[in-house]
Amino acid sequence: MSVCAAMMVPHPPLIIPEVGRGREREIGATVRAFRRAAETAAGLGPDTVVIISPHSEMYRDWFHISPGSGAWGDFSQFQARRVRLEAAYDEPFVSELCSAAAAEGFPAGTDGERDGRLDHGTLIPLYFLREACGGRLPFKVVRIGLSCLDYAAHYRLGTLIRRTAGKLDRRTVVVASGDLSHKLLADGPYGFAKEGPEYDRRIMDAMSRAAFGELLDFDEGFCDRAAECGHRSFVIMAGCFDGVRVRAERLSYEGPFGVGYGVCVFLPENGGPETDGKLEEKGKSPHVRLALSAIDEYVRRGRVIAVPEGLPEEFYNTRAGVFVSLHIKPGGDLRGCIGTIMPTEDCLAAEIIRNAVSAAAEDPRFEPVRPEELPKLECSVDVLGQIEDIASPSQLDPVRYGVIVSKGRRRGLLLPNLDGVDTVERQISIAMQKAGIYESDGVRLQRFEVVRHY
Repeated sequence: MSVCAAMMVPHPPLIIPEVGRGREREIGATVRAFRRAAETAAGLGPDTVVIISPHSEMYRDWFHISPGSGAWGDFSQFQARRVRLEAAYDEPFVSELCSAAAAEGFPAGTDGERDGRLDHGTLIPLYFLREACGGRLPFKVVRIGLSCLDYAAHYRLGTLIRRTAGKLDRRTVVVASGDLSHKLLADGPYGFAKEGPEYDRRIMDAMSRAAFGELLDFDEGFCDRAAECGHRSFVIMAGCFDGVRVRAERLSYEGPFGVGYGVCVFLPENGGPETDGKLEEKGKSPHVRLALSAIDEYVRRGRVIAVPEGLPEEFYNTRAGVFVSLHIKPGGDLRGCIGTIMPTEDCLAAEIIRNAVSAAAEDPRFEPVRPEELPKLECSVDVLGQIEDIASPSQLDPVRYGVIVSKGRRRGLLLPNLDGVDTVERQISIAMQKAGIYESDGVRLQRFEVVRHY
C-alpha cells in the first residue's frame, strides 16, 4: 500500500455550522465539495491520514511532525468550545518517517512541540472526515507542519511520506490543508492585491490538471503578495505523488469573503488488474457504490435492489434529482446516462438506484449492459442542486453550472464540467440540440450546480 488519494481543502472556521451559525451557507459550494472529498477519502478505507497544516508548529528551517499517541482540539477560539475532536496518531509511521529524514540529513522530526492541541487547519478536515465515517475516526493520523525552507524541500518531504507509506504497507490519504489568497477584495479582511485573484486562478488551473511541477515555478515574492496560505501544503502533497500519474478532479472554488477556497481530489492511476467479472466498488464514494450494486444485481439477476441499511444519513432524509453516467474502460466511451431533474423517489438512495438501473438498461441510445461488460464499467453519480432561472448566458459557467434550456414543451439539460464543453455557447448549443430547439428566441435558461461522485 502507499498513498491512495489526496485532497486539497481550505480551512475557514465558519464552514463548521456551530461556528458559522448560518454563514456557512454563503460558501455552500465549498461545504458540498468538502463533504464529497471526505466521502471519497472515507470510501477508500485508509489506515492513515496525513494532514499537512499551515497552522501546526512552523519553524524557519525545520518540519515539525507531531509526536505522541494522539491529541485533541476544539473550536473554543471561535466561540464553539463544544465542538471537540480527538485523533490517535500513527506512531510507527511517525517513527519511520523521522528515521527516513534523519538518514538523509533532512530537517524533519518531532522536536519542537510547543502546543500539542490540534489546530484548526487539522480540525476542519477531521470534522468532515468524521462525518463521512459515521461519527468516528477509524484511522490513525500523522500531523505535519510547514517550514520557511524553499518549495523543493517541501516537495522532498512529500517523497519521504510516500516512501514511508509504502514501506509500512499503509493505505494512506494525504490532506493538504490551506486557504488560497487572502487578498481578493478591497473590502475583505485583508484588503486587495492584484496578485490575489491571479494566484487563485493559477493555482486552481494547475491543481485541476494535477500539474504539480508547476507549483515549484511560483515565485515566492508573488505568493507573499497574494497572501496565500496553503501553497507549501500543496507542494508537500505533490511530492507524495512523485513519479505517479494522477487523475485530478476540481470540485469547487469560491472567494466571497475575500479569501479563496479551493477543493480538489487526486487519485493515482494505477492501472491495476481487472476484476473477476464483478463490478469494482472499492475506493468509490457511497453514491457510486450504491449505483454499482444496483446495476450488478439488475444486470445479473433482473432484480431491483431495496434501499440498503448503513448508508450515510443524507441518503435517507434528503431528496434530489440525480444523473447516473456509465462509461466503458479503457477508452471511456459513454455507455448510458439517465437522470431526473427533480426528485421522483422518496429519498436520495432510491433515486440513485432507479436511475442507475435505467442508465444500464433503459437508455434508448444503447443496448442494455451485458454481464460481461460489468468489469469494464465506470460510473459517476451527479446529485443536482437547486435549479435557478437566469436572465442571460453571462450567468453561466460550463465548469460550475449545468444548464437547462426550454421552449414550450421542449427541454434539454446538460451537466457541468464535461470534456469538450469549455464555453457557454457550446453548452447552450448542445442542450438546445438535445431538446430539438433550433431557434434561440423565447428560450428559457436555468442553471444548477451538481456534486459529482466517483
